Amino acid sequence: MERGEAAAPPVAEVGKGGEEEEDDLGYRLFPERNKKPQSFLVRSLFTFHNRCQLMLRMTLETNPYAQLLLEAMKQSGCTVYNDRHFSCEDCDGCVSGGFDAATSQIVLCQNNIRHQSHMNRVVTHELIHAFDHCRAHVDWFKNVKHLACSEIRAANLSGDCTLMNEIARFKFGLKGHHQTCVRDRAIRSILAVRKVSKETAEKAVDEVFDACFNDLEPFGRIPHSKTDARRAYRDFQNRDRYNANL
Repeated sequence: MERGEAAAPPVAEVGKGGEEEEDDLGYRLFPERNKKPQSFLVRSLFTFHNRCQLMLRMTLETNPYAQLLLEAMKQSGCTVYNDRHFSCEDCDGCVSGGFDAATSQIVLCQNNIRHQSHMNRVVTHELIHAFDHCRAHVDWFKNVKHLACSEIRAANLSGDCTLMNEIARFKFGLKGHHQTCVRDRAIRSILAVRKVSKETAEKAVDEVFDACFNDLEPFGRIPHSKTDARRAYRDFQNRDRYNANL
């Protein structure tokens, strides 16, 4: 995604009770990030890894959410390569994926992603972070508002808060429920990867919510289903053709 390797991420310090506690920036959730990569032969013996790779390939080849984001990133000068920018790894039990801004790499939690629809959502969610990383100067590690904005966009545009997904979580409501879901999931994501108080996360989300919720790039709409995503992808391709003819 970034043209060139990024340096190791900066380390934030959070003081508690007079002592300084190192913020690991969420890396504790992805323990394999700091391990030496295994050989292809060793990795190929693990069913989780094989299944993850197969589901990833299916998502990238057939899912309209992912296809639109990949095309948009390519047009922005950040072409995504499967072998370089995706990594199937074992993670902490509470997460399904993550975007490592230090390496411009999407981590897919092979031990927690069990079915194709889940893989589709995780890849889309993380590709939105990657798209934001590509198009904007996001300070992921020091500016919690930047992180909050991208989390709002990811929850809003990835399908995380569709009605069916919320019913599956036994959460459903009427007016304004989508916005409530987006806000709650953005706060939850921040708390998972940063050692900040819930009040700090809520304040960051609330301060940028309206602007970031209404930033619908590159979809141009909130895609509530694959049908919406296909239409958005088609509109994006037509927009590109129109611009090319100007």
